[in-house]
Formats: sequence, C-alpha cells, structure tokens
Amino acid sequence: MAWPPMISNITTPLLGLVDTAVVGHLGTATYLGAVAIGASIFSFLFWAFGFLRMGSTGLTAQALGQEDYRRVRELLLQSILMGLVIGLLLILFRGPILELALHLMSPSAEVAPWAKSYSEIRIYSAPAVLAGYALMGWFFGVQYSKGPLWMLLVINLVNMILDYYAVYGLGMASDGVAWATVMAHYVGVVFALFLAWRKLQTFDGHVPLSALIKWREYVALVRVNRYLFVRTILLLLVMLFFTSQGARQGDAILAANAVLLTFLMIISNALDGFAFSVEALCGEYYGRKDKKNFQKVIRLSTYWALLAAFALMFVFWLFGNQIIHLLTNVESVQEEAKLYLPWLIAFPLLGIWSFMLDGVFIGTTSVKQMQNTMILCVLGVFFPVWFISQGLGNHGLWLSQAALFIARALTLYWCYQRNLRKGLWFTL
Repeated sequence: MAWPPMISNITTPLLGLVDTAVVGHLGTATYLGAVAIGASIFSFLFWAFGFLRMGSTGLTAQALGQEDYRRVRELLLQSILMGLVIGLLLILFRGPILELALHLMSPSAEVAPWAKSYSEIRIYSAPAVLAGYALMGWFFGVQYSKGPLWMLLVINLVNMILDYYAVYGLGMASDGVAWATVMAHYVGVVFALFLAWRKLQTFDGHVPLSALIKWREYVALVRVNRYLFVRTILLLLVMLFFTSQGARQGDAILAANAVLLTFLMIISNALDGFAFSVEALCGEYYGRKDKKNFQKVIRLSTYWALLAAFALMFVFWLFGNQIIHLLTNVESVQEEAKLYLPWLIAFPLLGIWSFMLDGVFIGTTSVKQMQNTMILCVLGVFFPVWFISQGLGNHGLWLSQAALFIARALTLYWCYQRNLRKGLWFTL
C-alpha cells in the first residue's frame, strides 16, 4: 500500500519545487523570496485545515473495518462539502487574512509587493485545495492509495506546463506562478471527483440528504477535527516562524531556507507515504479490534520506512549540491544553502519516528493526545531551543527544527506504549 501514497506525497512539494526552479532562474532573489513568503503563508493557511485529510482518513478506515458502507459514503460527501465552505469563507475574508499574514512574515521592501501579488492570486485556489484534502483523506481511508497519486500527478503536470508558459511565454514572474498553481488545483480536484465517483460504485448503500444538511451529522468529524486543527496550527506556526526568522536575516538567507525547505518537504512527504498506509490499515484493524494485525502493520511499515529514510539521506549526501544548483542559479543563495545542507541530510532519520507514530494516532483517532504532545513539544522544546541558540544564527533555527522532531517522537512513543499497556485501544 505504501508506494502510491509515497510517490503521490513526493509530488506534493513539486508544486513548490517547480515554482522555485522557474523563478529561481530569473537572475534575482526577489521573485524567489516572494514565492517563499507566499508559499509559506498558504502552507500555513491551507494546512491549518489539514484535518479535512487526517480526520477523514481515520474515521473512514474505521467505518470500512466495521463494514459500515453508508458511513463510508457519508464521510466523503460531508468532508468535501466542509472543504468547499471553508474555502469560500477564506476567499470572502481574504483582505484581513492576507494583510495579517504578510505583516507577520515581515518581507523586505523589495520582496513585499511581489509577495502580496502572489498571495492575492493564490487565495482563489482555496475551495479546490481544501476539497482535495477531503478527497485524499477518503481515498486513503478506503485504501485506494492510487487515487491521491493520480490527482497530484495531474495537478503537478498542469502546474509545470502553466508555470513555464506564464513565466517564459507571457513574461510574468511570481504572479504567473501563482495563477498556474490556482488553475492546476481546480483541474486536479475535478479529476479526483471522477475517481471518487468510480470508487463509490464498489460500495453498497446510499447517503440520505439529511446527512449533508443537518449539523448533527457532522458531530464525529468536528469532534476529531478540533484537536487536529490545534495540532496542525502549532506545527504550521513553527514553519511560519522559521521562514519569518530567516527573512529577518536577509533575502539571501530567506531564499536559501526556501530552497532547503523543499528538501524538508520531500523528506516529510516521502516518509508520510508509509504513515498514510499505517493510518488506513491501523484504522481498519482498530475498527475490527484486531490487536495482532494492528501491531504487525506498525512493525513492518517502520522497517520499510527506515530503509526509505536511509535512501533519502544517501541521495541528499551524494547529490545535495547538485539539487541546490538545479533550484537556483543565484550564487549567494547557492552558497548559503550549502552551509546548512548537513541538517537536511540528517533529518530523514530524525523525522521518521514521529511521522510513523502520527499515522498510528490518526488511524485510531486518538487525536487529543496528538494535540497535547504537540503543545508540549512546540512550547517546551522548539521555542526554548531557538531562544538559547540564537547566537548560532540560521544554524540555531535548524537545530530547533531537529529538536522538535526528536521531542515529537519521544512523547508520542510514550503515549503509544501507555495506550497499549493500559488497554485504552484494545481490551486487556
């Protein structure tokens, strides 16, 4: 099950990678900085509603394990509708949202107008992005892991073509990259709806209209998603803070961190491919109360994920400098990025444990524990480590990120062992 979500997740940062590569060759760090600022804002803004993906996966997997096919259908429609409504509200209130976001990011005077233009365009992709999250979560929940793969491949293919045409055909810059991304998301979500319709033909039953118009029908989704929302906000706050602190150190550091964050996105999205499989299979076996297969899934998936982590470390160690040169030809940015590349080489091994445990807790919908451990790690580890290591400059920022990975792994593992030992997931 792991390879389709692994490949599909690797394609996710390709949106940022292609955008970075296209504007990174325009001969100035200004456009690259604008895309970095804008992409960080929308990573924060959109993934704040990532519960549409995570909550849908766990609940759908459990319904599948209980053979409740009406609920499987119901969760798909409810999640998509929720995503569309939230997306439209973001567009409606885009003025104050973007003004606050740009103020917090503190771009330089040269980068600021381009970052604003990029953001004002990207916000129109909100309904498609959030509906896409819901579709991806449902696909993983019903173990149709090729669905997200096809959807994201379509999005990235359309984005690459439109990126190149907008910048080199129409003479646009970061604004053209933004329009390309918006259109790519709408094409992708329409294609995903077609795939979901085909998958629905394999399930019995139907969903009454009351499931979509009565708020009580959304209680389970809201109950799970409120904890995921807080947890995700904290995680994205870290990324927003990271980019903001890089911007305060100058445009070259900001652009270099943007290049290296593409490495980090590749790491997290590649290893999350195994975590998504854990979500689906652990959720199914949790729904069946099958402890033996539940633990077997965790054990085997962790072995394979470790192999993938070591493979990523080897690739970054061997080809890291070449990848940096592919992403930008601005020499000052290249030199800065190479200074901090060793952190990215180590991150696959540091991050794999928290990614896999996230999958277990999402599959069992034990999301309150995810929220509480994230609060502890961000407030008790990330920010204190950053405060202490400010004298190290940008190395201090990367050290804080490494400490967060380790803290998340340790706290989630403690909760995992406690849940098994006390029979909180399975009867003793």
